[in-house]
Amino acid sequence: MATKAQIAKSKRKPKFSTRLVRRCWRCGRNHGYIRDFNLCRICFRELASSGDLPGITKSSW
Repeated sequence: MATKAQIAKSKRKPKFSTRLVRRCWRCGRNHGYIRDFNLCRICFRELASSGDLPGITKSSW
């Protein structure tokens, strides 16, 4: 989980556009981020498995 200082720093407008840090709105994680849902891969999987994300179903072979 990200510290309060890291979250505050990532919310500020960066000096250069490439320095923008996108974080999961649920846990603050910055790696494994899915832009379409503003979630990290772990939170995405938890919410999709519990059925909290509309239109997302678990694929099976």
